[in-house]
Formats: sequence, C-alpha cells, structure tokens
Amino acid sequence: MTETLNPSETQNFEVAFEERYARVLINLERKIIICELLADYIPIEDFKETFTQIGTIIKSGDYQKFIFDKRSLRAFHQPTMEWYFIHWKKDMLEYGLKTHRKILPAEKWFEKMVQIAKQQILETYPDNIIDQLDIQYCDSIEAAINL
Repeated sequence: MTETLNPSETQNFEVAFEERYARVLINLERKIIICELLADYIPIEDFKETFTQIGTIIKSGDYQKFIFDKRSLRAFHQPTMEWYFIHWKKDMLEYGLKTHRKILPAEKWFEKMVQIAKQQILETYPDNIIDQLDIQYCDSIEAAINL
C-alpha cells in the first residue's frame, strides 16, 4: 500500500480502520475524519462498503469535518461519484457533517472530470444539498485540516 500521508500532518490522529482500498483516521478532539484512498481505482461496491463504515463512525461521534484524500486515484467513475455526492453526503449531513475538504490527484484531467461530473449531478438532481455544505479543495492534508 502506498504511504501518502505525512506523519507530522496526522500525528494526533488514530487509525479507525484500514483495508485494501482505504485508510481512515480520526481525531475526536478536533472532530475530523480523514479517508485516504490507497489504490488507483476502487470498485463501486468496495467504495460503498468503505463509506458505509465511515458513516457508522460519523454517526457514533460528533464529526464536523471530512477530509477525502483522492491523490492515489488514476481512474474516474461517474456512478461512484454520484452515489457519494447524492446519497452519502446527504445521509452524513443529517448527522451534522457539513464541512468537506478534498485533495485531488495532481493530473489536471482528473480535476476537469470532477468539474464536469459535478455539473451533471447538479443538473440531474436539482434537489441536491450542495448549498448546505462547505466543500473546498486543498493541496495537502495540513491545508485541509486548517481550512
């Protein structure tokens, strides 16, 4: 598995769980949860299973910020993004999770795909919750923690 997180950035975090495709860290004091993807592609069922586990953690705590580190990805899958955006984020909003920080792969094509997909989702699901969320993109875990 790749080690992309800088230990100094996450020294006050503990590993909640780690599996083939993701490592999830938590900091109860700061109310932050981090999901670091560990593979270049994650099958949608595995993605859903991982995020269901993350949801269980969020529901059991008082987390206010979710940091999603996608730097390892080299493939973009629209149905996965739709499920994450429309269903998972909506479910987590009910538990008070409004702040989302994302770290994308460095490749510009990936960022462009995210923008296109996001626009399609907003058009397809006009009753979305995006106006209730604080979503920002960052270049590092440290920036995401502090923003």
